[in-house]
Amino acid sequence: MEQRRLGRTGHASTVLIYGAAALAQVDQDVADRSIQLALDAGINHFDVAASYGDAELRLGPWMPRIREQIFLATKTGERAAGDAWAQINRSLERLRTDHLDLIQLHAIGDLEDLDRATRSGGAVEAALRARDEGLTRFIGITGHGDGAPGTHLEALRRFPFDTVLTPLNYVLSLDPAYMADYEALAAEVRAQDAGLMIIKTVSRRNWPEGGEKSYTTWYEPFDDQERVTAATVWVLSHQEVTGIATAGDVHLLPLMIEAAGQVGAMPVPDAERVLAGAADYSSPFINIPF
Repeated sequence: MEQRRLGRTGHASTVLIYGAAALAQVDQDVADRSIQLALDAGINHFDVAASYGDAELRLGPWMPRIREQIFLATKTGERAAGDAWAQINRSLERLRTDHLDLIQLHAIGDLEDLDRATRSGGAVEAALRARDEGLTRFIGITGHGDGAPGTHLEALRRFPFDTVLTPLNYVLSLDPAYMADYEALAAEVRAQDAGLMIIKTVSRRNWPEGGEKSYTTWYEPFDDQERVTAATVWVLSHQEVTGIATAGDVHLLPLMIEAAGQVGAMPVPDAERVLAGAADYSSPFINIPF
């Protein structure tokens, strides 16, 4: 699998990052099969969060075998330093490791939330302490929503985050205001040599109200190979992007692995034509359910 340099961290991350939100509600046997599939595909970057149900517990048994082979990232959703410090340490216990590669301030999608995390006594102080004490090597930021790219640009102006995890897909790119914010963020990422990772690559739309949810993702994903491939090819055509987090359902991982193998084989204009013809394709941020 193709690898790209994760900014100044220097890590050669695979273009697919294992999105361990997929493990939040599965048993260990299902988790084991999914993790092994990822490893067999060559994925070397795993991304989890304290808030992803049992996901850290599902990854934990693997750490004695694979910890030194992978780039391990988790996230804290706490905003106060003391709470974030406690959560980071709990994540280390659940993951059965004494160090992370990356701790991320999680789900910061607007300036008010950024203020809470970066003010005196905010979560960023816990992340700095974790780095100073050798519990993590790098510090990042993540977020959802239409305001995420603009918020993450401001975050980089306030603090030298090593990585950013922000949303991008074809339908979001059709919003000029969103893309202006994203392009400004991408320019700042390049200027600071930070790592840029992407979420919501294969999102199709919000789940229709009252409809059956056939996946554990909070949005309805594309689940046919052609559109998953097109969505993946389109995002990875942006060379500033280090990689994309796989969707939060174990059943979608094989489709994304196959899609990653088509990067360079499917022309970007063909990917755009496929996505432009997708029915009911819209932003997942019209009604975020949390």
